[in-house]
Amino acid sequence: MELIQQTPDLSAYLAADEAIDHEHPRVREVAGRLAKEAEDSYAYARLAFEFVRDTIPHSQDSGDPRVTWRASDVLERRTGICYAKAHALAALLRAEDIPTALCYQRFDVVHGLVAVRLDGAWHRQDPRGNKPGVNAQFSLDGERLAFAPDHAAGEADYPGLYAAPHPAVLDVLKAATDRPHLWQTLPAAL
Repeated sequence: MELIQQTPDLSAYLAADEAIDHEHPRVREVAGRLAKEAEDSYAYARLAFEFVRDTIPHSQDSGDPRVTWRASDVLERRTGICYAKAHALAALLRAEDIPTALCYQRFDVVHGLVAVRLDGAWHRQDPRGNKPGVNAQFSLDGERLAFAPDHAAGEADYPGLYAAPHPAVLDVLKAATDRPHLWQTLPAAL
């Protein structure tokens, strides 16, 4: 599948916004700590991915009813669903000047992940969090995502690379009173 930038200007994929608030002190602190451990941007991207995937539980897996959507809140509260974890990873990567896009897949509901631009190409990464049956890995050599769509069943990879969260995603996150409420309002398609 060919990934398609929705915004031609690559600098848009480095920008901060209300969800990807990479100028927030909490995001800067975590990014700075991870950057000290990394020898280059590739190592940093892997460390940031593993940090979000492994240290911030997916709220459905952990049973946490809180809904987060802003990257700094995800890092502070240590919880989030796929979209929120993607926002946190995008903020950490953008904080270190690595262009990062938000992208989506469609299953029963829309699933969120990121694409990182390294080696002159976009590479999708899924920081959702591993569990039995889910083994997402950071990879620049072939995708190692949490889920693969069954196209025969109507599931899909959306090719769009967004500089900001898709409005359908951000609106339901911001309106949700808790995770059970969010589960009732998740978008089924974009």
